[in-house]
Amino acid sequence: MTPPDPNSSLSGDGEDRERANALDVELMGRIRDGDYEAFARLVEIHQRSVIGTVAKMLGSPTEAEDIAQQVFIRIWKSAARYEPQAKFTTWLFTITRNLVFNEVRRRQRKPTVSVQEREETTHRVVEDVQGASPDEELLRSEMEAAIDRAIEALPEKQRLAVVLRRYEEMPYEEIGAVLSMSVPAVKSLLFRARTQLKESLEKYLRE
Repeated sequence: MTPPDPNSSLSGDGEDRERANALDVELMGRIRDGDYEAFARLVEIHQRSVIGTVAKMLGSPTEAEDIAQQVFIRIWKSAARYEPQAKFTTWLFTITRNLVFNEVRRRQRKPTVSVQEREETTHRVVEDVQGASPDEELLRSEMEAAIDRAIEALPEKQRLAVVLRRYEEMPYEEIGAVLSMSVPAVKSLLFRARTQLKESLEKYLRE
């Protein structure tokens, strides 16, 4: 059996997720004992997902790196109190949620993000466009930018639910744990978010 991608611990089937979580728990046990190499490994595994999620929430890869650093500092400082009662990623993204929501609420308005910054976002799933015509690439880029703007316009809980579901492929149960919501409430939240996204992207969907 092919081992799961260690840099994409949320993707894959249930067995892959279980193995990835077991590795996270093992690393946290070593981090609790002050093992910095284990901490570096944990950061290596999860930093792309955390930075990408924050970037999608705040619209700025530069600020995302700062918030992500705070997330992992909290992981290190809280290691002694960590108990593997839930998935590690649930705890990780709950910390991420708290810091992101604090930042969203601190900022009255989100700054405009340049096209260059959007292209630097490491989180986006990019299709293989080798051989695509310039017109097709332009349309794809415009569509990606429109999707980013539409997601950024969502209320914060809807935005995070969409990001975790669309980009992290997180199960409804885990999204509910991160947002402190029931599974039916998460599904309702996502339904409202998708309805708003569809309305925002109507022009592109028609084309």
